[in-house]
Amino acid sequence: IKMMKIKPFLRKANYYETDKMGIIHHSNYIRWFEEARLDFLEQAGFSYEHMEEIGLQIPVLSAACNYKNAVRFNDTVCIKMRIEEFNGFKFTVSYTVTDAKTDELRATGETSHFFVDSNMKPVRTKNSFPDVYKVFAESLKQDIY
Repeated sequence: IKMMKIKPFLRKANYYETDKMGIIHHSNYIRWFEEARLDFLEQAGFSYEHMEEIGLQIPVLSAACNYKNAVRFNDTVCIKMRIEEFNGFKFTVSYTVTDAKTDELRATGETSHFFVDSNMKPVRTKNSFPDVYKVFAESLKQDIY
């Protein structure tokens, strides 16, 4: 699989995601990180549906978010991600959330994951899923977008 330039993930904030203060509830950022990861995989040629079909799953080990500036209903954010660590078994992704119009920083975050097969047994992708390994290895510490 040839690594292509991945387009940034743009996400419009929905009304139902707001809280009583009229800002996006903090829990939604973790969902947005997942949406960005799924978008990355799809653009790289590995939709999550395809990953599951070949017997590969990617559970979350940890998730964190640092909130810098509020996102409000109807704002569009740009979520950029970067694979910070990858060893064929585990990986860590960092995220930067900015306002799509002003580029103002809204949040940063990080998630960590590992690969398992359909029986939830840990998998080393280098031998079992070399195409997946290549995508992650080529993306390591690169500005994906």
